[in-house]
Amino acid sequence: MEDATHAQAPRHRRSRWLAAAGLALVLAGGATWTLLDRGPPANAAMPPATVEAATPLVREVTLWDDYVGRFAPSQSVEVRPRVSGAITAIHFRDGDFVRKGQPLFTVDPRPYRAALAEARADVASASSALALARADYARVEGLTGDEAIAASEIDALRAKVRASSAALAAAQARVRSRALDVEFTTVRAPISGRVSDRRVDAGNLVSGEGGAEASLLTTINAVDPIYFDFDASEALFLKTQRDRAADRAPSDVEVRLQDEADYRWHGKLDFTDNGLDPRSGTIRVRASFANPDGFLTPGMFGNMRLASGGTTHAMLVPDAAVQSDQARKVVLVVAGDGSVSAKPVEPGPLVDGLRVIRSGLERGDRVVISNFAAAAPGSKVKTRPGKIAPAPVSQASADPDVPSAAQATIAR
Repeated sequence: MEDATHAQAPRHRRSRWLAAAGLALVLAGGATWTLLDRGPPANAAMPPATVEAATPLVREVTLWDDYVGRFAPSQSVEVRPRVSGAITAIHFRDGDFVRKGQPLFTVDPRPYRAALAEARADVASASSALALARADYARVEGLTGDEAIAASEIDALRAKVRASSAALAAAQARVRSRALDVEFTTVRAPISGRVSDRRVDAGNLVSGEGGAEASLLTTINAVDPIYFDFDASEALFLKTQRDRAADRAPSDVEVRLQDEADYRWHGKLDFTDNGLDPRSGTIRVRASFANPDGFLTPGMFGNMRLASGGTTHAMLVPDAAVQSDQARKVVLVVAGDGSVSAKPVEPGPLVDGLRVIRSGLERGDRVVISNFAAAAPGSKVKTRPGKIAPAPVSQASADPDVPSAAQATIAR
């Protein structure tokens, strides 16, 4: 009996322990469910971001159109001889500046001087023949009565006078021609400009026959003034035509070379072609530049700008403030209650680091000029006063959506 009682005691204690463990598990589960049912604690409200805002800078600016072109000589001549013979002397150094009429080459003049002497002798002979014919005719011209001779003989003497006069004129013409040949033996510069290198040396035979097929001796380019050729739009052609009709002065242009930052070369438009290219819709235009020291050389490339619309009052904002929103450009503005919105704008050229805004912005708008990531449209921000000021830059933005063939400068 005692053995049975002792066997039941451990089982009784085990039952009580299992019951206690189950109760603890139930209580733990209930506490967990209560915690889950409450959800996460509410997040603390974040303070609004702070950005700088400023009204657009308004300045009077000069608008320019940009073009790329190439310098070309105002005159270009191929120097060729007009007589044939051997080159006996060269009177310039390769690359010199030469003046109009300056001797460049000498062709052996001796054969042409001999031909000139022969022609002068022919003139003397023809003059003697004419004097004799006139004397013979004068003797019979006034005879009358029995002394008179047949009319046919008088006519023959008169014709002899005329033939002798024509022969003298022909001989005199040959003298002038031979004198020109002697003059042409000295090949002179037809224009002033920079001469190229010589294509022949002394001792070479050159041909003056065939006109344009004659031997090429050298070339000369006139570089003062020098031309700048470029292709322009139809709009520029129309503006040029209207300026001409209104008798206004030709437009000023400025050019900078490839290694220059400033537009230091100043010229004027002086020619537009007589028709537009139907394939490209452009027209060839030319500007003229003074080049007294010959620094500008034909063939050089340059970036040219042309005043497109005079001066105008423009609104300017930092270039970074103009953002892309898919296919449009926008500027972030802040309302009085701190809410941010995006205004679509039409940007213009870059001026000293600031972007011209052609339309879409009001002078009183407060434009976000810093911390753009925090100023999302629809959010609210705190603002502190900012300032928009010019900051010269070396080159314009490369944004493909902003017209690059345009510039502007602040009018001084």
